[in-house]
Amino acid sequence: MAATPAPQHLQPAFHYIDSGPVIQDSTTELLAGLQGKPRRINPKYFYDERGSQLFEQITQQPEYYPTRTEHAILQNHAHDIAQVLGTGRVLLEPGAGNCEKVRLLLEALQPVAYVPVDISGDFLCQAAARLADEYPWLGITALRADFTHLPSLPDGLPAAPRCLFYPGSTLGNFTRPEARAFLHHAARLVGANGRLLLGVDLHKDHRQLDAAYNDAAGVTAAFNLNVLSHLNQLLEADFDPAGFRHLAGYHRGYRRIEMYLQSRYVQRVRCAGEIVRLRRGERILTEYSCKYTHGGFERLARDAGLRISGCWQDSDGLFAVFALAPLCH
Repeated sequence: MAATPAPQHLQPAFHYIDSGPVIQDSTTELLAGLQGKPRRINPKYFYDERGSQLFEQITQQPEYYPTRTEHAILQNHAHDIAQVLGTGRVLLEPGAGNCEKVRLLLEALQPVAYVPVDISGDFLCQAAARLADEYPWLGITALRADFTHLPSLPDGLPAAPRCLFYPGSTLGNFTRPEARAFLHHAARLVGANGRLLLGVDLHKDHRQLDAAYNDAAGVTAAFNLNVLSHLNQLLEADFDPAGFRHLAGYHRGYRRIEMYLQSRYVQRVRCAGEIVRLRRGERILTEYSCKYTHGGFERLARDAGLRISGCWQDSDGLFAVFALAPLCH
């Protein structure tokens, strides 16, 4: 992949690459999900520009503990994390969003390059450009891509060991087989000398979890419903967000929050030239948010060929940040 030079008003070390996903790929995936049983929308489609803005608002809600808890862990343990991971690496961040959390690590990790990855291209480019202005010593290659389908990293990156940073408990959006596949893919991309640093939401009382995904201000509900507006653009669809309600609750058996959009009445929705029919009360799954115990996460990592090389968490045991290395190292 060849890098596109940044506009002249940006730092010379900043580049932006658009590697998809292409519209047709998105259309095929979305239609398959909407017509499947159960109906499903991949949570990556939350993040158009408006969705990214709403998620930032979610992280500021009093009920939503993960962001502020992880922020404190990274801030308090940045130098310990750097000792475990090592400095001078190429730092890769899938789902980088506003590139906010990486700021807590840059001075300690001193990466030779930073590669933020996201599918919301405009939002990513703006956030990475701001970061480049703040850290002129850091080479940044912003990559619009679906990380799970990224075959390789861009050409031209420094020949240094790699580290993947995946904060925000985003791994919880995957089922266990999907999470194992993601970790295996990440380990392949960073290579035998690579490292991973992941934020993981720990298992806790379901009442605290339910409150975090049903905030009193209704921001999570707006975020969930906004995905339909994004689908209207991607599929030339005619979803009416007012025809759906936000549902989120804890599933004890799977130890996860499940988030849905529930149809308020019988609907006939046009999507990319096809018709999706919904019954009254029918649900569309939009997100899983799995919670882990230490032992459960260790087993998951081992299944993906990784071992835990470091762990940092808050005093209440709400959230943990894990460093991972290949089993052979």
